[in-house]
Amino acid sequence: MKWLLAGAVVLLAGCAAREPEVRTVRVEVPVQVPCRAPNISVPAWAAAGLRKDDSLETKVRALLAERRQRIGFERQLMAAVGSCQ
Repeated sequence: MKWLLAGAVVLLAGCAAREPEVRTVRVEVPVQVPCRAPNISVPAWAAAGLRKDDSLETKVRALLAERRQRIGFERQLMAAVGSCQ
């Protein structure tokens, strides 16, 4: 029993005599960066000023103009979102 205990002490002493190995490890971690997209103001829509007594032609022209406005507005929004990705 004494020999077993002496052997364990010698083994543990051998491990304690070694110096720890120092290693530098580089870890890549993503960091959030705030997006600096410009503020995009909502345009004054062409169909917002329509009245009930306006002619059909006026209403159709206003709706077509608003459609073009919306397409341009969506493109500006998509460009702002794309700049943040």
